[in-house]
Amino acid sequence: MAALKVAVQMDPLHSIDITGDSTFALMLEAQARGHKLWHYEVPHMWLDGSRLLARVKPVTVQNVAGAHFSFGGETVTDLSGMDVVLMRQDPPFDMAYITATHLLEHIHPKTLVVNNPVAVRNAPEKLLVMHFPHLMPPTLVSWDRQAIRDFRALHKDIIVKPLFGNGGIGVFRIKPDDENLGSLLDMFFAASREPLMVQRYEPAVRKGDKRIILIDGEPLGAINRVPAEGDSRSNMHAGGRPEPAKLTERELEICAAIAPTLKAQGLLFTGIDVIGDYLTEINVTSPTGLQQIARFEGLNLAAAIWDKIEVLRAG
Repeated sequence: MAALKVAVQMDPLHSIDITGDSTFALMLEAQARGHKLWHYEVPHMWLDGSRLLARVKPVTVQNVAGAHFSFGGETVTDLSGMDVVLMRQDPPFDMAYITATHLLEHIHPKTLVVNNPVAVRNAPEKLLVMHFPHLMPPTLVSWDRQAIRDFRALHKDIIVKPLFGNGGIGVFRIKPDDENLGSLLDMFFAASREPLMVQRYEPAVRKGDKRIILIDGEPLGAINRVPAEGDSRSNMHAGGRPEPAKLTERELEICAAIAPTLKAQGLLFTGIDVIGDYLTEINVTSPTGLQQIARFEGLNLAAAIWDKIEVLRAG
């Protein structure tokens, strides 16, 4: 197909780890197909009346550490003139993130925004998943301290985490004999007005937390992330170790159950987290795992994503 004009909304390029960053994999694949790339950061985007403008720089990328990108001259561009915008800035999912989705809504779907900004705004990963309680471990989203204490009394061993956090930051395991729950709630609620997510601790996490990549609702690859010794968090940002993984019948059942929702909402690239037999999160903001799956399984899921984007643009 004809070359696409692709704007990549992301964090500073100099700060990424090119050996693990999924956005970088998507950029390499787009460039290999002849698509033209521009880069910008969220603070360099603004709405002027009905026009969504950004300070963009043409960019070329290469898989060379320390020399992985090269910028051209900066220009102010109307993003509605792009064919595709990849919304790939990392969370936290805060008001700045939400505002960015409102701005991008002005150009989507004439310009294809991946993922659909309306769906991203309505589907933060720890809340979209709550529409599938039959697939999850017992879970509470609450500000109410007594409700949290009652949940802990019922389930004994629990995980407490910020509702809009990421990368394993602020995730705590509270064991039955732990006396720090009250202080932990004080700390969380002093720092934020947001509720907490509380889940029953699943011992199966010691064997790993599986990240499954779905493209337009179809599961195409997975990695297992094993927590470091002495840590209950499996996130790779928190020291989790990636290893190869195959999908089980239960995981395929989970994927089939959520696929219609993902497809209907335009959530083209998602990553779900599964511990044992339970779905714990649906990641829609800036999913990761493409490069790890490529190394372990030889699967180029970046190519599969671009195949889907090209079909959508051609249609």
